[in-house]
Amino acid sequence: MAQESIPITEEVVLREDANTHVRLITLNRPRQLNVISPKVVSLLAESLEQWEKDDNVELVIFKGNGRAYSAGGDLKVFYDGRDSYDACLEVVYRMYWLCYHNHTYKKNQVALVHGFSMGGGASLMVPMKFSVVTEKTIFSMPEASIGFHTDCSFSYILSHLPGSLGEYLALTGARLNGMELVSVGLATHYVPSEKLPELEKRLIDLNLGEEHAVKSVIEEFSLDVKPDEGSILNKQATIDKCFSKETLEEIFESFESEANNEENEWIPAVLKGLKRSAPTGLKITLRSVREGREQTLPECLKKEFRITINILRKLISGDLYEGIRALTIDKDNSPMWNPASLEEVTCEKLDLVFQPFKEELELFIPTAAESRWDGKYENSVYASSNTTLAPNP
Repeated sequence: MAQESIPITEEVVLREDANTHVRLITLNRPRQLNVISPKVVSLLAESLEQWEKDDNVELVIFKGNGRAYSAGGDLKVFYDGRDSYDACLEVVYRMYWLCYHNHTYKKNQVALVHGFSMGGGASLMVPMKFSVVTEKTIFSMPEASIGFHTDCSFSYILSHLPGSLGEYLALTGARLNGMELVSVGLATHYVPSEKLPELEKRLIDLNLGEEHAVKSVIEEFSLDVKPDEGSILNKQATIDKCFSKETLEEIFESFESEANNEENEWIPAVLKGLKRSAPTGLKITLRSVREGREQTLPECLKKEFRITINILRKLISGDLYEGIRALTIDKDNSPMWNPASLEEVTCEKLDLVFQPFKEELELFIPTAAESRWDGKYENSVYASSNTTLAPNP
């Protein structure tokens, strides 16, 4: 897709014109695949609140500059804060609070998703009223492979996919293309990449946010699609058979057994990746996604906040930092997980990670319409306290 020339001087570019009803957000770190920095999180939250309250604004469009939409959170920020207590608590709090507002935003939003949309980056795609993908869109949730967990509301989103597909995507980090995303309901429309600039222009020229009008414009450019014959979506029966097992150990055993079937030549490569992933990250992820089926969106976000803070604090393992080191710092792709086996990640250890915080230390999710934008980090006990706060009782 041809990209307009955007100076790389700001991490996110906001197009605001008082004479129009449309606002445009361009994620603007193309060399870093538009990863989301603390500054970007703050700017997005501030702008979206302002625009939702502005009667002149009717439509918000998101896009990425370069060959990615967004590859997720900035892992280097996590790694750089590894030796400072709660160095990343603020950005984590702000990001999950922002996730809630993306799901519940009162104005229509359109995500024009070209290239990578991974991890937290996908939280700026899937919740939107309209998410437009192309033949070059690549979605994945690879967090468990580096000792982290499926977050940014995806313990809620993935848990509501058919059968055990959510467990499969969360544990394996398997990639979905644009056609698959539309087919499974994680995107709303498929548009060939060469038409994306024209679609963007038409939406801006429409100068309206009315849902039917926006949808009609997008549908002029969109195609009806279905997954290719070899798509993972056509392997639902096998996925359900294996990934519905109660424990991760049983999932591995079942998946290995299915690999012996000559019709399942796709399994060995996936299994190899699973076995290289962090045992702690895998077990946390499985439990979180399964809990998501019985939780509301706010409950999932609060849970994810607890898990993330406890992982960053190395409560039961420092695997996240080891995973980031191996992937992006030393780039040796040879992480040394601790604990190194699934059996060592006990239920008792997992309970510590999932344990609720004291009420005042939880992520605040507004429930009443009149307090919709309350709960910001700067109004939290974390920001107001001069002492170290330990969430666990």
